[in-house]
Amino acid sequence: MSDHRQPPGDRLRPDVPHSARVWNYLLGGKDNYPADAEAGETILTAFPDIAGIARDQRAFLARAVAHLTADAGIRQFLDIGTGLPSADNTHEVAQRLAPEARIVYVDNDPLVLTHARALLTSTPEGACAYIDADVRDTGLILDQASRTLDLGRPVGLTLLGIMGQLPDSDDPWAVVARLIAALPAGSHLVLADGTDTSETLNHAIAAYNAHSANSYHLRSPARIARFFDGLELVEPGVVRTAHWRPDLGSAQEKEPSHAVSGVGRKA
Repeated sequence: MSDHRQPPGDRLRPDVPHSARVWNYLLGGKDNYPADAEAGETILTAFPDIAGIARDQRAFLARAVAHLTADAGIRQFLDIGTGLPSADNTHEVAQRLAPEARIVYVDNDPLVLTHARALLTSTPEGACAYIDADVRDTGLILDQASRTLDLGRPVGLTLLGIMGQLPDSDDPWAVVARLIAALPAGSHLVLADGTDTSETLNHAIAAYNAHSANSYHLRSPARIARFFDGLELVEPGVVRTAHWRPDLGSAQEKEPSHAVSGVGRKA
């Protein structure tokens, strides 16, 4: 992850690949620089199915947010590691079902910050806000999020592809635990990350890490499932991303990607 203590302009570094921009390239977006495209192509050459992880995670986000809004009655979302705006952003999915929904986005990539206006197109009944912060700054995030969200009411916390950007030395499990501890009963964790279940993918990510400003850390499905410790898992549990409540009638054209996802409820 980039050094979040620097001003956004100093963090931009178009000559060095950044995860949000590389992810944007893999999704077919245009908000990236040649260095990001080159890093994306390096991964695609070594592991062509990497784009499937990106697509699966975006589709999972939409399904999970729709479930929390329609079935669990969640009306507030804290989306950390937002990434660049795409189709079906969290507020678009939630506010289609509940126009009064309130969403706070968090990211520390300066290019995401410049595009934040696309994430702030709230309905009149609801609200959207953006925080420029690193996921490890849990106190700052919660303090600023409380200006838009009522942290005394259930919140949907989404962490897609973000915890893999923290090495074990940063104890990402403790980061998630601190966020969950600050939320009331009835809140939900929505989390997805890439797995180390493909040797080819492992080599591709190692090549990416060697040239990127921020590294990605693949983990086993069991270690990713630990993020849900203490929570009640929503069926079907922590599973391969494409298998979490797939849309009825949707065709699975390829093998599910090497990523797992889950949703857990705080009792």
